[in-house]
Amino acid sequence: MIDTHSHLFLEDFKDDLPDVMARAREAGVSHIFMPNIDSTSIASLLRVCHDYAKYCFPMIGLHPTSVNEGYEDELRMVEQELSTRRDEYVGIGEIGMDLYWDQTYVTEQQIALKRQLDWALAYDLPVVIHCREAFSYIYKVLESYRHTPLRGIFHSFTGTREEAGRILEFPRFLIGINGVVTFKKSTLPEVLSQIPLERIVLETDSPYLTPVPYRGRRNESSFIKYTLMKVAEVYGLSPEEVSVVTSETALKVFGMPQ
Repeated sequence: MIDTHSHLFLEDFKDDLPDVMARAREAGVSHIFMPNIDSTSIASLLRVCHDYAKYCFPMIGLHPTSVNEGYEDELRMVEQELSTRRDEYVGIGEIGMDLYWDQTYVTEQQIALKRQLDWALAYDLPVVIHCREAFSYIYKVLESYRHTPLRGIFHSFTGTREEAGRILEFPRFLIGINGVVTFKKSTLPEVLSQIPLERIVLETDSPYLTPVPYRGRRNESSFIKYTLMKVAEVYGLSPEEVSVVTSETALKVFGMPQ
């Protein structure tokens, strides 16, 4: 299994990270991809990925909720990291737009998103897109990239069937599925049944969005097995079949050996 989106470098894991990593390996997780948040998280992100270099792979980007009046300085930091550590980063993320909490910086979020999409093309890296209450805005930005080699993942997808269909219009983009699919009131299983298995990848978004049966607790990469089992149920396949397909897809988008 591959966890395409996890924040194991956060303070939530400072006391027991070795145990968390051991449980992930025991569960069968072979790769954990870690998106950055902003300049304050780069050091801890790289430290964890260096300590667990065989399993953890860092991305660099500016999270939309960290876009504020100082966003240009933050973007310069991302650009500097890309230019000086290009060989270390496997993707650009977590980027996108989030209008759930605050709409003060809508324009700035759009500018930051486009700038980072351009860098993804320049460095031939996939993007990991965060989208919350902002699908129409992000889709509008992506329209101008329709005929480019841009590739990536729509992380933590919880949208409608129509939104999933619009993502699938971009042949190099995938849909990230996490513990939300296990929630009792989630409509994601119905939407997911209309998406080809080859277009999804699995993630945890640890420490957030913990799947059933551990909902309410801190999430961790080993819990991806519960998302896998639910996705297998939706597709009427064995967990092993789903694991093979989604893992191959994840490695392909990140340009890593199968």
